[in-house]
Amino acid sequence: MAKKSLGQHFLRDKNIARKIVGALSKSSHTLVEVGPGTGILTELLVQQQDLDLYLVEIDPDLANYLKGTYPSLQDRIITADFLKLALAHLHHGPMAIIGNFPYNISSQIFFKVLEYRQQVHEVVAMVQKEVAERIVAKPGSKVYGILSVLLQAFYHLEYLFAVGPQVFSPPPKVQSAVIRLQRNDTQRLGVNEKLFFKVVKTGFQQRRKTLRNALKPLLPETKPTPILLARRAEQLTVADFVDLTRYIAMG
Repeated sequence: MAKKSLGQHFLRDKNIARKIVGALSKSSHTLVEVGPGTGILTELLVQQQDLDLYLVEIDPDLANYLKGTYPSLQDRIITADFLKLALAHLHHGPMAIIGNFPYNISSQIFFKVLEYRQQVHEVVAMVQKEVAERIVAKPGSKVYGILSVLLQAFYHLEYLFAVGPQVFSPPPKVQSAVIRLQRNDTQRLGVNEKLFFKVVKTGFQQRRKTLRNALKPLLPETKPTPILLARRAEQLTVADFVDLTRYIAMG
């Protein structure tokens, strides 16, 4: 029985499950499945050889069900809130993440991925269609936002396919989509990354204003202002935000 408080909608279509699992690159040796639920992806993942698989399930009832169904994973089924889990303690090397993310916390999961961006080299996730479109959006789009910029700074993003509500139990009231993130070659942005995150978030918090007004608390008072500040946040590329961060950091 799905628990509304946990935003549970269980995928029932095995063909879609195969497409999701098939989207993982073969280089993923350590894999964390977030919110495995009744195990429709797990069933396919346990068949893969040389895969170091961990399951993170917040629902104790489902965690116990999974332990009974997959005894070989007994020690790798973690009953915990993924958002509070220290991934570095789980595994020290590179890892991939897969899952039908609970829609009420999917954005928070992506912020956690960013926190562990040096460790998480790939993500394949089913999320609400609107969230997927926002993440892969390009500059100039009305849905281009904070997650678009931050994730595109460190990952190649692909919108793979849409999924209708009829393949879930219970059916959600929204459309879904599967996306893939693969770590790009950017190890460091060449600027203070905490400040970069702050500039991006502050710029989009008042997205209708020009950046000169939206970023006013961060801007140096005496320096000449770059032309970028005459634009709105949704018009800037990742490289533009890096340049703006560098300008602000120089005081």
